[in-house]
Amino acid sequence: MISKSTIEQVFETARVEEVIGDFVQLKKAGSNFKGLSPFSDERSPSFMVSPVKQIWKDFSSGKGGNAVTFLMEHEHFTYPEAIKYLAKKYNIEIEETEQTDEQKQEANERESLYLVNEFAKEYFERIMFKTDQGQAIGLSYFKERGFTNETIKQFNLGYCLDEWQAFTDEALKKGYQLEFLEKTGLTIVKPDKKFDRFKGRVMFPIHSMSGRVLGFGGRILTSDKKAAKYLNSPESEVYHKSKILYGIYHAKQSIAKEDNCYLVEGYTDVIQFYQTGIKNVVASSGTALTPEQIRLVNRLTNNITVLFDGDAAGIRASLRGIDLILEQGMNVKVCGFPEGEDPDSFAKQNTLEELTSYLNDNSKDFIQFKASLLIKEANNDPIKKAETIRDIVNSISKIPDQIKKEIYIQECSRIMDISEDVLFTTLAQINKKDAQEANKTYKAQQKQKAFDVVKSETKAPKIDLQYELERKIIEILLLYGTETEDFEDLVLKETEDGELQLEPVIHSAKVFEKIYLDLQEDEMQFTNPNFKLLYYSIIDTLHQEPEFSTRNFVNQLDQELASDVTTILMNDERYRLHDWERNNIIPKEKKHTIAQLVTQTILTLRCFLIDKKVAEYQNDTLSEDSNSRSILEDVKDYVGLKMLLSRKLGKVVGGKV
Repeated sequence: MISKSTIEQVFETARVEEVIGDFVQLKKAGSNFKGLSPFSDERSPSFMVSPVKQIWKDFSSGKGGNAVTFLMEHEHFTYPEAIKYLAKKYNIEIEETEQTDEQKQEANERESLYLVNEFAKEYFERIMFKTDQGQAIGLSYFKERGFTNETIKQFNLGYCLDEWQAFTDEALKKGYQLEFLEKTGLTIVKPDKKFDRFKGRVMFPIHSMSGRVLGFGGRILTSDKKAAKYLNSPESEVYHKSKILYGIYHAKQSIAKEDNCYLVEGYTDVIQFYQTGIKNVVASSGTALTPEQIRLVNRLTNNITVLFDGDAAGIRASLRGIDLILEQGMNVKVCGFPEGEDPDSFAKQNTLEELTSYLNDNSKDFIQFKASLLIKEANNDPIKKAETIRDIVNSISKIPDQIKKEIYIQECSRIMDISEDVLFTTLAQINKKDAQEANKTYKAQQKQKAFDVVKSETKAPKIDLQYELERKIIEILLLYGTETEDFEDLVLKETEDGELQLEPVIHSAKVFEKIYLDLQEDEMQFTNPNFKLLYYSIIDTLHQEPEFSTRNFVNQLDQELASDVTTILMNDERYRLHDWERNNIIPKEKKHTIAQLVTQTILTLRCFLIDKKVAEYQNDTLSEDSNSRSILEDVKDYVGLKMLLSRKLGKVVGGKV
């Protein structure tokens, strides 16, 4: 585990504007920086970075945080991977904390496997570029496929010599243990001999989401019928082929930005698409598609477009994966290529514009694809047509979202020229669990259609005032908690006539002390659990640390709370994205009226709580055993107090008992 001191040093050293600047083009905007969102496709900047607060906020996606959370969101690193990335960037030595012997052994073994794979990748690259055999066989093969040197190096392609143990001997010579060479599958160990698994093959390293080499795919170049054309690394502690997608490391940013992932079958399909200019593409590493692989894509987008070869085998492979993708709640489109073509050959023969145009024009919704394909096979045979319809409805039954199910039933009804009633009945037979809900939805829809006029009213969203006030208190504490202000407190006094009256008293106090004492006096509890945690954490920190730092405070929070804090802190920066000052629109700075802001927020909260209390009392009067007279007196007192508070707020409030 990374030591706490290392993590603190990373947070202290890393500059959020420098880290993000490696991925996003930032421009100066006052004391901040702004740029186009790396998480969505936009023309006007909605991405803001604050060097002072050392946080960032993307107003288009709602994401935000510090340098570490940016790497976790944008690069999809784990927390330790993000810390290690920053440590490497800022030349910080990583100190590991003491671990148990078991933890050390497990960590050492995994790290050893990673190191062996990394060495193998570099070795295969060097062999291909620096040896006569590598250039004549390996490099020539990739050149024939149309790959440039830049692309070959981008994907770390290589070649394993056609010798029994050239790689193994070199690895042992460099000090790598045979145990780990065997566990990665790079070396096959027999009682009387050992030899290279990928002898005489061109090599395709398989990377994790964060770029570490997990395993390899190797393609044989001879016509040996006894040998498999493609060979993958065996399962190991670091490589699980059902949980990784080839090309995901190179494609992840493009998938997230384009909000779509192209799924192909082979390594060269991925590489050829990437070289042509379409980078949001991955392959299932020569295995049947698995739920784990689909969920890997789902971290980046909810949309998958399955690309398949023009032959029958390619079509069958695409059909097998569609239902699995639908089960994960994702949106599926399908695109085939002309007969005799595959994604690799088609991309090689076309420009980026031509390829993009073809994909846009020929990508069909899964139901349209399946219907057109199966109708051809049915060939006007009514029995086969019935089987086709059942097959399509079976795919629809896999979809977890009920609304999507109904939409696809309607689409199937239109395409196949069959009533929705029959399709809903078939759906119920296939999936009895969904039958009642599906029929209920359908009947409600039919009932609505029976009306000639449907009155539609759009209600304005109801504002949760207590949520907004609690959020405002957190914002004030974060921005101005340590400020000292002159506050005008209201002391409740009784006049000679027996009436209540608020008299102002001026005193100086720190903002956080004022808020804390006022809320204590009112015995007020936060209703939002995140705000409650933040409130007590901020108050505790402010009491103990006179030099309160929002940067240090954010760095100590978990990701969810850090995101909430970032949203609150950066909310006032939103107007800077649109250069309002150029149009002589100058937003009023809150810091000039901190005392007023605090007083107004507390008074508004008190009025709100009084309203809640009055409502509770009024409900109590409805119960038979209640003391109505006593309750009405209390209500009268609360209403009178609210009137006084409202005058202070400059509001006119009417109330009746």
